[in-house]
Amino acid sequence: MRTAIYPGSFDPITNGHLDVLQRAARLFDRVIIAVAQSEGKHPLFPLAERVAMVKAAVAHLPNVKTDSFNGLLVNYVASCKAHTVVRGLRAVSDFEFEFQLALMNRKLDENIETIFMMPKDTYTFLSSRIVKEIARFGGDVSLFVPAHVQTALQEKFRSNPVTGRPADKISG
Repeated sequence: MRTAIYPGSFDPITNGHLDVLQRAARLFDRVIIAVAQSEGKHPLFPLAERVAMVKAAVAHLPNVKTDSFNGLLVNYVASCKAHTVVRGLRAVSDFEFEFQLALMNRKLDENIETIFMMPKDTYTFLSSRIVKEIARFGGDVSLFVPAHVQTALQEKFRSNPVTGRPADKISG
């Protein structure tokens, strides 16, 4: 069985991520979308919420499994008995960083190959960071994320538009 790992922080998952994932699912027998803990990135959504949003977004894809991981990607890939990592490239600016990661992963484990996939041109501008910024200021993100993700973003920023975390109580 040909298994590929599609890793990322998915904070939150976007339609661009889903586009890459759906095409990867046609190329491989099984794709594991692996949500990285990514505490260093200070994610808006905790790991459990990101995993739940991803699971809901990919439920219609029978050969896609959702999981989470912490630590080195190469160790996770090996633990899944996979040999391929799928990475999305939106623009040339993504390539240099992704290329360095792919080469480092190959250095750490020469059995792991990285495949770069580009999303549809309508999603090349899209990133989780931009989606969060639009949502933070009350903008409509319905074209960029699944409906349940839009709802989660609205709820997150309703509590505190600046941080997305519950508003502190001010005593006076």
